[in-house]
Amino acid sequence: MTVSPADRTRLFDLASVLLTYPDARLSGAEEELCAAVGDIADPEVREQLTAFLDWFLSTDSVDVEAHYVRTFDLRRRCGLYLTYYLHGDTRKRGIALLTLKQRYRVHGLRLADGELPDLLPVVLEFAAVAGPGDGEAPLRQHRRGLELLRFALAETGSPYRHLLDAVVAALPPLTEADRDAVRALAVDGPPVESVGLAPYGTDADAIGFGPDLSPGSCPSLESAP
Repeated sequence: MTVSPADRTRLFDLASVLLTYPDARLSGAEEELCAAVGDIADPEVREQLTAFLDWFLSTDSVDVEAHYVRTFDLRRRCGLYLTYYLHGDTRKRGIALLTLKQRYRVHGLRLADGELPDLLPVVLEFAAVAGPGDGEAPLRQHRRGLELLRFALAETGSPYRHLLDAVVAALPPLTEADRDAVRALAVDGPPVESVGLAPYGTDADAIGFGPDLSPGSCPSLESAP
């Protein structure tokens, strides 16, 4: 499956919003959110986003907020900070954060006070604003972290897994090196210098990687088991 540039922009923009804390303003934007999903032509991506919205809009806002905090703030394995998956709390992570910030500055994207540049909603916003190429480069560079987050969300049964499935479906396929690296990270966590990240599961082969986007393939957006 190849997601068009226009649909990728719409997807990344919408996913950026939906992955922020579900405050009253977001919960009350049902009409706008449904319209944004309806503007996406790709049926597989639209199906994933619709599945998320069905839960989001039908669940009490207090329960949605509690689920968000429980998932992203209290589970290290579901953290939204992409450089942590690859670098842990090492000096390399500091360099990666600085590189992202400089990339954003070139394109005029300013971070809010105290906001880290590797926060997934920020990375997605940049992809939507800067577009294919340079804008989507951080998503491609941190594809391994996206896969680990996607797997962790699927493992816990979080509806937010649909958003990660949609995002991953719009990116290039994993290389064999990526697959090997994701399996290793799933078992070992980030570098040993880091504060520590619990292993993602003893059975690394259970990871459901993103869809195969190679020519002639017929990929599925099924989440990891």
